Amino acid sequence: MDRIDAMKVFVTALDEGSLAGAARKLGRSPAAVSRALALLEEHVGTELIHRTTRSLRLSEAGERYAAACRRVLTELEEADLVALGDKSAPRGTLTITAPVAAGEEVLRGIVEAFMEAVPTVNVRLYFMDRPINLIEEGMDVALRIAHLADSSLVAVRLGEVRRVVVAAPRYLASHPRIDTPADLAQHQIIAMTHFGLDSWNFPPAENAKVPLTVQFSPRLVVNSVRAAVASATEGRGVTRLFSYHVAPQVRAGELDIILKGSEHGPLPVHLITPYGRLSVPKVRAFYDFAVPHLRSYFGSLCPVQP
Repeated sequence: MDRIDAMKVFVTALDEGSLAGAARKLGRSPAAVSRALALLEEHVGTELIHRTTRSLRLSEAGERYAAACRRVLTELEEADLVALGDKSAPRGTLTITAPVAAGEEVLRGIVEAFMEAVPTVNVRLYFMDRPINLIEEGMDVALRIAHLADSSLVAVRLGEVRRVVVAAPRYLASHPRIDTPADLAQHQIIAMTHFGLDSWNFPPAENAKVPLTVQFSPRLVVNSVRAAVASATEGRGVTRLFSYHVAPQVRAGELDIILKGSEHGPLPVHLITPYGRLSVPKVRAFYDFAVPHLRSYFGSLCPVQP
């Protein structure tokens, strides 16, 4: 058995979602794909995929093995491309991940423009709000909004965002003033699952050491940034989001940022990739294309607090 080839079949079946899809993608018969997977399972000594007529589901061992296969295949591809040096043009499939809102609102359009500019590269774009290990999950590039701790990653800083409290001018005109975080207890709160369902934390007050926590009973709870922005824009209450979530509405005067003096410090925005991956032409090409666009976007958000 060619184990590398069997790994490719295994990963392709997962990406395509079926043995038939893998067969079409690889230009092989379904029987050949099934045989390769069976030989791979025989080699490792355990079932990797639970097969049904309509879907594939990884076993617990299969999840671990899939991550390892992706790492091996990626490293082999990198070795081939590094050997080719300048002779290698960007090609293959690029896997990118980002938080849901940033991916849908910011990154997707940039990725589509990149695909038009570099037609030899296909892209798999995954939006998820959970932290992931790029190497274990086979990702080439990630857009990350957070302080970074993993030194094994190559990070290019794009800008920064802030957590901001916003409300529509018409809401603010018809409700009590909000001068301090404590005033929020008197207001209708539109809570986002990511930003606190029944309380928001603010930096410590002057001469205090512990963060200030404001408790509330939310009027509305949503798990969608778009829903929170829409409800706040319609004057339904006060919400808390990242500055890039509400930048268009703030510019248009549809939302006002309040409590600017009580904001947490900004969070950096980076484009990250595993160490050594920038030598791969498809990754380098995406960085060269996307970084200027992303820096322009994240550098033109809501003005910083006074």
